[in-house]
Amino acid sequence: MPNERTDSKGTGTMKVTLMKSPVGFNRNQLAVVRGLGLRRIRHTVELKDTPAARGMVHKVRHLVEVTE
Repeated sequence: MPNERTDSKGTGTMKVTLMKSPVGFNRNQLAVVRGLGLRRIRHTVELKDTPAARGMVHKVRHLVEVTE
């Protein structure tokens, strides 16, 4: 049974680009950046638009740029 709040609809993806280095920030934020699949500055990954991914992006919003 689908859940309207958590299931992605349609093309439900977002592109996340690492714009600033996580060095010098909290280690947890480095782990989140790695968990998103970002490896280096200007690296872009396409992720499913899920609440979990949005929460991770929110935690490092000062380091990344998101395009829908």
